[in-house]
Amino acid sequence: MEEKQIQDDLASIRSLMERSSKFISLSGLSGILAGIYALIGAGVAYYELYIGIGRHHFNPHFRIVENIEDSFLLFTLLLIALAVLLASLLTGFILTARKAKKKGQPIWGNTSRALIFNMALPLVSGGLLILILLFRNYYGIVSPASLIFYGLALVGASNFTYKDVRYLGICEIALGLIAACLPGYGLLFWAIGFGVLHIIYGSMMYFKYDR
Repeated sequence: MEEKQIQDDLASIRSLMERSSKFISLSGLSGILAGIYALIGAGVAYYELYIGIGRHHFNPHFRIVENIEDSFLLFTLLLIALAVLLASLLTGFILTARKAKKKGQPIWGNTSRALIFNMALPLVSGGLLILILLFRNYYGIVSPASLIFYGLALVGASNFTYKDVRYLGICEIALGLIAACLPGYGLLFWAIGFGVLHIIYGSMMYFKYDR
């Protein structure tokens, strides 16, 4: 009986240490919704690229903008990506804040600051690189770069939250490397990485931690 009490005490201590050093209020539902937003965005982008009026002359390998119409199309695609990003961030913040309140964990503290910093560094670096690639007309590398840098951000952030985030990051990096070997399928890989993988990850997180 005394040994069982010691084990229970040790389990309680480990739990308290994890709560103090890990941000455990990430919402699995926000991952699911982010994936849905990404799939919707990918669908709209596909329509703009291949179905919309006047798109039949567009280079499916997405390598170069040759005229004003294609420049406008590129701007439209950037707006779609930005809308998906903002919707995902807003949803993630609202659901995470609600879960943090429920768990009694502050939404802003040393752990959450460390998590954000470790995510922001590769994300900002990747974002700047993508802008450079767009400026230099290297469009075929944009999708692989976004997946790889996002994956690196997740791996870095996993040190301050659930370890499951690391596995998602590794999958994103692997998918980005595969996408780099198959130019012309960037939109498909983008939809899989930011859409399908997010839905799978979010579902696993929801049933494992949120219920």
